[in-house]
Amino acid sequence: MPDAEASRWISTFLDACAAELGAARNTQLAYGRDLADFADWLARRDLAFDKAGREAVEDYLVHCDSQGLSKATRARRLSSIRQLYRFAFEEGWRSDNPALRLTGPGRAQSLPKTVTESEVTRLMDAARTRARNPADRLRDTALFELLYATGLRVSELVGLPVAAVRGDPRMILVRGKGDKERMVPLSGPSRAALAEWLAHRDAEDEAGRKAGRPPSRYLFPGDGREGHLTRQYFHSLVKDVAVLAGISPARVTPHVLRHAFATHLLAHGADLRVIQTLLGHSDVATTEIYTHVLDDHLKDLVLTKHPLARKG
Repeated sequence: MPDAEASRWISTFLDACAAELGAARNTQLAYGRDLADFADWLARRDLAFDKAGREAVEDYLVHCDSQGLSKATRARRLSSIRQLYRFAFEEGWRSDNPALRLTGPGRAQSLPKTVTESEVTRLMDAARTRARNPADRLRDTALFELLYATGLRVSELVGLPVAAVRGDPRMILVRGKGDKERMVPLSGPSRAALAEWLAHRDAEDEAGRKAGRPPSRYLFPGDGREGHLTRQYFHSLVKDVAVLAGISPARVTPHVLRHAFATHLLAHGADLRVIQTLLGHSDVATTEIYTHVLDDHLKDLVLTKHPLARKG
């Protein structure tokens, strides 16, 4: 655990991130974990944020490498430290920035994992039949249909307010990273699944009102502190559905279904800029990685389906 002074640095920095940069809660949590680890490492060497120099930061990065942390994790930790020290310099807490010219390991760009359209169909069928409880089957179907129809991030999906889907809309307003809003269209199957889930959910709310329980403001209510289904629960649900669909659970996560949404749209001729908008990417370069997935798919088709390739 960081000492009181280190905790003050971290909490003040995170408050500024939330207020000035609109950093999402998950981003703040990641920053907090990274900086707490750095603070603990410094404390074991009788150092602190205000005394650590460039050499200490470099030694910490070597320590992270020796721990077997991935390139992406090490790059993120350096980014967290850089931003903390930039903030400390601007606030006058330090007269220098020891992380200013440090370069990280860089991120290894990996192609997003995805599933085929036929595998998505099997996942949808499994979601409709997995639960014994009819209410859970309605909820699971709505979750999977909505995720594949919209490509929402899992935090956006589970935290969706019920007001967003009232009135059988053709499009819904989604609040994403940094509180940025975007409009996302709904498919026919997703609207049908939502209508069935809403009918059941409204009946449950009405029964709850009569018993003195206030209705939830979320489309997918949960018993946790936040009041909606948790990301962890949905992640586990996706694994269960994958097993039932006869697909390795190691290959399927909520984020893989988001990738499938984008990849399948692109394969059917959607414009990259449109996909960028639907996914809520601030930079089209982030979306362009899906073109590489499609390139690999096309190469595979040529190598396995072309008549001359088969003869070879």
